[in-house]
Amino acid sequence: QDNRVSIWSVGELGNGGLNGEYQGEPQLLCDIRHNGDVMDMQFLDQERIVVASSTGTVTVFRHHQSNQTLSANQRWEKAHYHVDQDTSCGGAACTGVICNNPEIVSVGEDGRINLFRADQKDAVRTIDNADSSTLHAVTFLRTTEILTVNSIGQLKIWDFRQQRNEPSQIFSLTGDRVPLHCVDRHPNQQHIVATGGQDGMLSIWDIRQGTIPVSLLNAHEAEMWEVHFHPSNPDHLFTCSEDGSLWHWDTSTDISEKPSFLHQGGRSTTYFSHNTINQSVVSAWLSNDPTKDRMEITNLIPNQTLSVNSLDILGPCLVYGTDAEAIYVNRQLFA
Repeated sequence: QDNRVSIWSVGELGNGGLNGEYQGEPQLLCDIRHNGDVMDMQFLDQERIVVASSTGTVTVFRHHQSNQTLSANQRWEKAHYHVDQDTSCGGAACTGVICNNPEIVSVGEDGRINLFRADQKDAVRTIDNADSSTLHAVTFLRTTEILTVNSIGQLKIWDFRQQRNEPSQIFSLTGDRVPLHCVDRHPNQQHIVATGGQDGMLSIWDIRQGTIPVSLLNAHEAEMWEVHFHPSNPDHLFTCSEDGSLWHWDTSTDISEKPSFLHQGGRSTTYFSHNTINQSVVSAWLSNDPTKDRMEITNLIPNQTLSVNSLDILGPCLVYGTDAEAIYVNRQLFA
């Protein structure tokens, strides 16, 4: 009924205890009321947070670090709506936001895509009927291109340089139209994309080729809510689910075992020249069956029963939120 956006301090990374554990409780620095459910949020820069609401509104909050307060910096009322923007009940949930300062993209249940700029009152661009089904998530592919996933198993690329309101490419899961809930792009290899959806499967796509996933990996027993490549260590991927699990997928090869070459899944040993070595490491995600070759999967919360709704990672830190109304911080991802 009464929702809030909160800023917490979980301590400096440096002052951990003996085993790198954080000493002391997380501190609530400040919070502010929020109308509607918070569907998604992302930092725009060091002090601004963009928040997506179930009312269809997108708000930019500013965190004033000098006196630890939050204020609404900018608001796009009913950026998403079903009938028209003026009716009181016309709001449609904004399901996802993504930021590439100063640009902000929002998607919603109304199948609409908005491109905002943090310093402008009106949307820079709106694609009204981008999708006939619900758009569940969005991410930047590059500065002018975004990827969206929808409720009928499609991944679409949109190029803002083009005036026409059509996707430049459409990819889809074969067979059943399983709703896709989340999408993330590999931080270094922009053609590699991961998605997850209602059946709990992890799909890896190579958007340079074909229109179907390169690999489909059996993962969770219920909806996958979030998927993230590690931003600086993208051989590692994290997924979380309604079934209460949070998986760490590790495709990094064991260097100690094979110092001077990469081992291609026991079929043959190849020596790579220096310039191809990076591509071959990354292509672990693109091999036909990554699990067969080299993939370690760890469930980071083995005894959890309630849904894990969201996660994020940075360096050795993983943060996730669950239906237990708690936020967890794991600071020893690679310990």
